[in-house]
Amino acid sequence: MKRRDFDHLNCSLAQTLSVIGEHWTLLIIRDAFMGLRRFDDFQKDLGIARNVLSERLKRLVNEEVLEKTPGEKGFPEYHLTAKGLALQPILISMTHWGDKHRPNPKGRRLIFLDRKNRKPIQTMTVRAHDDRRLKPKDITVKRGPGHRSSGLDIPLSDLR
Repeated sequence: MKRRDFDHLNCSLAQTLSVIGEHWTLLIIRDAFMGLRRFDDFQKDLGIARNVLSERLKRLVNEEVLEKTPGEKGFPEYHLTAKGLALQPILISMTHWGDKHRPNPKGRRLIFLDRKNRKPIQTMTVRAHDDRRLKPKDITVKRGPGHRSSGLDIPLSDLR
């Protein structure tokens, strides 16, 4: 299946999907967060075709989400860059969504812990500038200066 290009859309979400929207890509990034570094380790864990993995890794390196470095015994390694590390809240949010809406009957598949005290982190939420938890109905959107036009407020609850 040919990857859909969203470069023509003036939308931050569309631009993000252009880089990480393909499911294998997100799973590769997940594995990189889990400490996998080598091509064969990604391939073994995911069961992904080698040509597909190669293509996805090249794209992530080109997009500066991963950095390819020389590894032990001459095998290259892939490391998350600052751009890649910035995806952590997205992956955690998606995992929390899956725990709630596509649960495993035996319980959570992954539990994210605070490294300092080894306690589970809170479920990802959207917070206001004063740290209040916001629900979807509490949020509205306004076109910014990078949009084709500006000044229109659209309540997200009206976008259903």
